[in-house]
Amino acid sequence: MAILFKTVIAESAAFEMIENALSGHGNDYDGYLNVVADEGEQTLSWGPNMHAEQFQAEVTDILRATWDISRFWVIYERRDDRKDPAANDIRNAAFKLTRGYAGVVVVTLSLLGKRDEADDIELIFVCFQQDFQRRNFRVRFEGKFVQP
Repeated sequence: MAILFKTVIAESAAFEMIENALSGHGNDYDGYLNVVADEGEQTLSWGPNMHAEQFQAEVTDILRATWDISRFWVIYERRDDRKDPAANDIRNAAFKLTRGYAGVVVVTLSLLGKRDEADDIELIFVCFQQDFQRRNFRVRFEGKFVQP
């Protein structure tokens, strides 16, 4: 399936979605956060014994650490109702396409509604060290189909 990078959302909108999901209805979600960089991959799972506040704090810490490394972000929202490709497919395509840039970090955050999949929030953060890298990525790949 071809990947289309088209569902860009603002950082403020992404953080508001995360805050709203975890602050008011944290017990209604499961989820995970996955970070892929040249150095390797790290996954944070929201375990059954973890409170929403703890998961949110760990997500915030990881996103802050990512910001310290790579400050120029493009955030894509993935949704089933649009029949978007799977979050892992988008993440893998983003990482593959950015291999030529140093310091790129791709973060996938999935908050999955326990009661209704319409509540799912899936965000893919493509984070660059330099603004020109982000601009080049957007010009080359946004709105265009990319074959896996």
